[in-house]
Amino acid sequence: MRKLIITVISTLDGYAAGKGGNVFVMPIDLGFDRYNLVRMRAADTMLFGATTFHEARNYWPPLADDASAPDVEREIARLHNTLAKVVVSDSTAATDTAPWTSTTEVVRRGEAHARVVELKAGNGRDIVCFGSLSTWNDLLAQGLVDELHILIGPGVIGSGVPTFSEPVEQVLTLLDAHRMEESQLVTLRYAVSGARRAR
Repeated sequence: MRKLIITVISTLDGYAAGKGGNVFVMPIDLGFDRYNLVRMRAADTMLFGATTFHEARNYWPPLADDASAPDVEREIARLHNTLAKVVVSDSTAATDTAPWTSTTEVVRRGEAHARVVELKAGNGRDIVCFGSLSTWNDLLAQGLVDELHILIGPGVIGSGVPTFSEPVEQVLTLLDAHRMEESQLVTLRYAVSGARRAR
């Protein structure tokens, strides 16, 4: 059975983006890209919400062959171009997925839970999700997330988009905690188990 792994960067005060979804206030350094690359190398499928998907397809494709880009960014771009992608969206059409049309599946929100269950039950490598806060928070609440990797950086922004949109009612078991080399980010890896409690 495949794992769905969520990777998210968070400030010390629990925000995943600033006001209006501004990610440029986040404590991102080279360790962030390096960690995401490790996760992508272990995966064969990426899961997105619509906003993160469109940001990624507008940013990454040209970097694959950009000699001026850092090696880590070029490899991330090449993996974005080749890995299977699943976009949870009611507004994205297949014609909106270029240049990744041949590697992208669009799933409507009402069908997302069932599709993720199918993906996890199939053969293959990890399914990874970066960003896409509303999408993965929903999947976490439904008990469909296997591991949660939180990259905490030395930033305090006071307000913005919370990392978690509601309390986590599953059991979180710490698997690992470490500071990445040449980075101010600390990675906390949690296994997620148990169903959401009935209200």
